[in-house]
Amino acid sequence: MVNTRFLIKAVFFSCLVLGFSHCENSIDELGNEKPKEIIEEISIDTMKLHGFLLKDHWIDTSKVEANQGLSHILPKYGISQATVYKIASGFDTVFDFRNIKTGRNYYMICKNDSLHTPICFIYDKSAVEYIEVHFEKEISVQAYKRQIDTRIQRAGGSINSSLWNAFIDQGLSGGLVMEVAKMYAWTIDFFGIQKGDYFKIIFESKYVEDQFIGTGEIKAILFNHRGHDFYCFKYLKDTLGDFAYYNEKGESMKKALLSAPLEYVRISSKFSNSRLHPILKRYRPHHGVDYAAPTGTAVVATGDGVITHAKYSSGAGNYIKMDHTSGDIETKYLHLSKFAKGIKRGVFVKQGQKIGEVGSTGLSTGPHLDYRIYINGDPVDPLGIDIPTSDPITKDSLDTFLLQINPIKMKLDSISLTN
Repeated sequence: MVNTRFLIKAVFFSCLVLGFSHCENSIDELGNEKPKEIIEEISIDTMKLHGFLLKDHWIDTSKVEANQGLSHILPKYGISQATVYKIASGFDTVFDFRNIKTGRNYYMICKNDSLHTPICFIYDKSAVEYIEVHFEKEISVQAYKRQIDTRIQRAGGSINSSLWNAFIDQGLSGGLVMEVAKMYAWTIDFFGIQKGDYFKIIFESKYVEDQFIGTGEIKAILFNHRGHDFYCFKYLKDTLGDFAYYNEKGESMKKALLSAPLEYVRISSKFSNSRLHPILKRYRPHHGVDYAAPTGTAVVATGDGVITHAKYSSGAGNYIKMDHTSGDIETKYLHLSKFAKGIKRGVFVKQGQKIGEVGSTGLSTGPHLDYRIYINGDPVDPLGIDIPTSDPITKDSLDTFLLQINPIKMKLDSISLTN
């Protein structure tokens, strides 16, 4: 717990540190004295916490402990259980105090008298939202939101091991990595990225009181994979405020099919018109791609569509066949250990929805997924197919789109890479 005196000392010490840091940086890299900045002194008499002057109040801060609720916290400050009940039951439309979370900060503002008479209890519901309970005169409860500061940031980096490590090494969040992976899910197989690939990105970061709370919208990305540039731009596609992501040609980043139906370890066998079957020991067509992965690995539908088969056969084992809504496209998923809950003939599934798990059923030498694509009834190589995009920029709007993304593309290209 922290009282007012501790807070004053902490802020005073921070001011000293800032002052020393300023002195250390008063000479630039060329040895020239930098122009001196005037640092405004902070008066302890004007310091506030949630609008309460520190010098005039006794303020206690702490974190909610495991199994603590309002009935455990408030009585420590002389609040009766009757009052606790009145707060919890009379203001549940403002906030349900049963949802107080372990680890959240809270503050008790009290008069600076001998009894430390409670004035206000403040609970941080999140980094943005907080709840105030006022005790003076009559009890009241209000919910507030702190102001969010949105900053546009840029970053770029080379890949030495994985996309995740490349982002984390640049001080970027794991959430941002996942969003980038989602955007390129139809374009790049991130299990095939290699050392020397690189990225450049323009994105929003959100702060509350200079504390990072999360990533906002991604404005633009350049991902260079195997020497090829893959651009991605956020663009307002209609007057209703809906936006989507497009490449530099105005083609939607979302395609009819995902690049892969699972997170795999390696490709154990590729598309072939004549392959020696490992069990039957004779040459026959293998019109699919075998993705080796542990038993139980989730398999997802690569596109929107209807399940036409979800059953067992002696060769394919547990398998699923789908008809897709975009064009005359059919996909198959073979050797599954089991089907996902609710997956059966006639069910409509969304792109990315789990439909089964990797297994080794049927004629199989080990856990893997045999994934197949048919267009107009003919088998095609899943690794070589040029999948059409959905909902591209219309020809009438393309010139406007190109005009708007051009300055953003120039900024994106100018970002330097950091190893």
